[in-house]
Amino acid sequence: MSVPAPVSPRIAALDVARGLAILGTLATNIWIFSHQGGFPGYLVDPLAGTAGEVSRAVQSVLMAAANGKFLSLLMLLFGIGLAVQHASARRRGLAWPRSYRARAGVLLLDGLLNYLLIIEFDVLMGYALTGLVVAWLVTTSERAQRVVATACAVLHVAAIGALTAVLAVVPAGDPADALARPNPYADGTWWELVLLRTDAVVLFRAEPVLILGLGVAVFLAGRFLWRAGLFAPEGELWRRRLMVLGLGAALPVDLALNVLGGQAGAFLARYTTAPVVAAGLLALVAHLGVRAAGRRPTWAARRLTEVGRTALSCYLLQNLLASALFYGWGAGLAVAAAQYRVPVTVLGWLLVGAAVLLLAHLWLRRFPRGPLEELTARATGARRAPAMSAGAQDSAWPCRQ
Repeated sequence: MSVPAPVSPRIAALDVARGLAILGTLATNIWIFSHQGGFPGYLVDPLAGTAGEVSRAVQSVLMAAANGKFLSLLMLLFGIGLAVQHASARRRGLAWPRSYRARAGVLLLDGLLNYLLIIEFDVLMGYALTGLVVAWLVTTSERAQRVVATACAVLHVAAIGALTAVLAVVPAGDPADALARPNPYADGTWWELVLLRTDAVVLFRAEPVLILGLGVAVFLAGRFLWRAGLFAPEGELWRRRLMVLGLGAALPVDLALNVLGGQAGAFLARYTTAPVVAAGLLALVAHLGVRAAGRRPTWAARRLTEVGRTALSCYLLQNLLASALFYGWGAGLAVAAAQYRVPVTVLGWLLVGAAVLLLAHLWLRRFPRGPLEELTARATGARRAPAMSAGAQDSAWPCRQ
């Protein structure tokens, strides 16, 4: 009688980090959903339509708290995922990166559908393409990977610095342009928004191209941190260093740039200091996870773990729910409740987040994977792997453990 090969259990802190990143991404994007002018209006003036100095100040702080951190946290987690999948492929004698291409292709398709049918600021397409590049890079020497990561980081910072200098001297956009009518986000149908995304694909897909170098560097950093034992007891020194650097040093600078630097400062922070803060945040989650090892997880940790185990499904679900809540084809709160934008946006985040937490919990009571995770597993052949318990089930996004 054959015995299935042992499968390493899921590391709970990774699922918690994924769940935190998903809800944190919503905390970033919710201000785009609630903008009367939609994504184009948000790009012109994120605060357009928010009345009152106090409300504008509160919104600036809330936006600063999330801006860019969770984009980079997901990048780090994808890098960890690649490290785990690469090691698994080598153990099982699978060709790499060929064995990863199907997973990246499915992720790219998920992102394309998310972009066309739900939101124009999708991140999955960029992660899929970056993952293909990094999947090849991990087959090279460690020295080559360090050189590439360093070069990508330097070139990225130089490009962002140059663009920030341009933004600093370009006159700020007219708030009236951000709220111009007719507005497909307020007045149009769902199909009209699909057509808008098709027509404006160059504008709406600019960010994944802009951050390709950052993605390569951060993916490789995530792989390095995983291999250095960030989530293991022996990684204590790395965790402390990253928490000091990310949360102690980079976070105050990041918040100052966001709140005091206007749109140019927020742009600079999103793509330079935010990745460092994200590394500190990941280290904090790993630190708490190591300390809690062997103890019953808290209620919050269990709920975040469930979102992390169904991360891809939850990501698309929260985008759909927020669209239906704020866009004109749904409840239309972006315009209907514009005079109360800050409290309505915060309440919207809480409601959508609560729905995601609840549905992830209910789903996992009956199924081992999220619905999109199951489809991904079927499409990539992961269901043919040795049987696993629910606690060790592989995750379609971003890594298998």
